[in-house]
Amino acid sequence: MDRILIRGGNVLRGDIHISGAKNAALPLLIAALLTDEPVTLSNVPRLADVSLLLRILRELGAETALAGRKAGESPFTGDTVRIHAPEIVSTTAPYELVSKMRASFWVLGPLLARCHEARVSLPGGCAIGTRPVDLYLKALEAMGAEIDIEAGYVIARAPGGLKGARIVFPKVSVGATHVTLMAATLARGETVIENAAREPEVSDVANCLMAMGARIEGIGTSTLHVTGVDRLHGAAYPVIADRIETGTYAMAAAMTGGDVLLRNARADILDAFIEVMDEAGVSVTEEKDGLRVRRCSDALLPVSVETRPYPGFPTDLQAQLMALMTRAEGVSTIRETIFENRCMHVQELARMGADIRLNGDTALVHGVEHLTGAPVMATDLRASVSLVIAALAAEGETELNRVYHLDRGFETLEKKLSAVGADIERVSG
Repeated sequence: MDRILIRGGNVLRGDIHISGAKNAALPLLIAALLTDEPVTLSNVPRLADVSLLLRILRELGAETALAGRKAGESPFTGDTVRIHAPEIVSTTAPYELVSKMRASFWVLGPLLARCHEARVSLPGGCAIGTRPVDLYLKALEAMGAEIDIEAGYVIARAPGGLKGARIVFPKVSVGATHVTLMAATLARGETVIENAAREPEVSDVANCLMAMGARIEGIGTSTLHVTGVDRLHGAAYPVIADRIETGTYAMAAAMTGGDVLLRNARADILDAFIEVMDEAGVSVTEEKDGLRVRRCSDALLPVSVETRPYPGFPTDLQAQLMALMTRAEGVSTIRETIFENRCMHVQELARMGADIRLNGDTALVHGVEHLTGAPVMATDLRASVSLVIAALAAEGETELNRVYHLDRGFETLEKKLSAVGADIERVSG
């Protein structure tokens, strides 16, 4: 099994190319099931989760192909993926595949909308909380679906097709918004989705669906109006830049006191994060080709943050921020309001000398003068990269185990960090 070795102390300087967003690429790939014409997505990140999802799409009958790299392209330019599902040959997404990645459960929406039936295993993914799917199922039931759960599978049927409905989510859910939005594009009549997730990745999927012929109003707001159409057509669409990867590398640069240009990064989808970085004494400024990140002073300043649905501070950057604040001068308060079990990185950061005290959903992070390299273990995707950030500033060598979590969400992380001066390498066995 691969491990990553990091020897801390190097200052990061240079350019990092920001990949396409995993959290947009996955639902965009799934949305291709809604049409019998080809959908071509560019800037698709090379990730384990993408490879797994393509395998699931092929199981359902889709043809998938990767375009060859063009001359002069950066090695960090994402793939161009063509998905063509002229006929859905199976409406079953099996446990052995869906259990490995939660987002694959979202095929439920397109299968039910297009084929009027679906049999999808209940999901798996990172162990960061229960994340029930009741919101997904209640929304589809409101649109006329008949749903049963048998032996760990959701069995859904919509004889005659789905119909429009008014759906009010009791809490914001990105997954439920994706599934309902995709299903509504082929439903009869109008669907109104209230308290919809406003994440940029949701808007990216909605804009792609519009390019495929969907009729959607309210993109970027908490209320979406979808007028169903008889069919969708093919389209070509670029995946949005990854705001979570942007924030991660910004904090890596800040941790080392470096100066890094994050190419292709966008400030307009990171307002809450940039505000927190400013409070921490880290400058994030727009330039022609992306965002430049610099520390404003020798010391990091403590912050007080609560994770919130967009446009609030992202839960997917909480672990990375906690790692950064281990070196701040003072006490930071970080409250996790989205997932109830997303602080498993605390005990691993403590192995490196961090002083973090948990009280329910709130962590008090007491900054320390030094972190020390140690063997640590990744517990989920975002927790794993928080350990990388800590290791970049630690004295000595850190050995990160279970790096398959990193490979699910960060494209060629060690190569990108090595290119800007980090002493980092992947070893096998």
